[in-house]
Amino acid sequence: MKVAVSSSGREAASPVDPRFGRCPYFVFADTELGTFEAVANEAVSSGHGAGVQAAQSLVQAGAEAVVSQRFGPNAYQVVAAAGLGAYECGPMTVAEAVEAFKAGTLTAVSGPTGPAHAGSRGRF
Repeated sequence: MKVAVSSSGREAASPVDPRFGRCPYFVFADTELGTFEAVANEAVSSGHGAGVQAAQSLVQAGAEAVVSQRFGPNAYQVVAAAGLGAYECGPMTVAEAVEAFKAGTLTAVSGPTGPAHAGSRGRF
């Protein structure tokens, strides 16, 4: 399964970034092959709609599930409409989040887990 994790860095050892739409990177993990690949989040510098743009890019990249610490309402709506599983985790590394996903210990979310524009640091 292809799982996308919001990340502060490019490595599996990087911390999961609490921001979904404005995280610097998404690390894609192939849970069957055990591989990791980082992709820069193009939406990070977007004026508005970063969560939606980030979610759309993950759908286009073929993600089947998404892991983050927080999902805003608009981003969650795109993720849910695309049929991706959305999972919430606490502070941990990308590799730990993927292991927790595989073990079934992450919380599946059924709605937004954060307010709109939470990752924008009050700019909007």
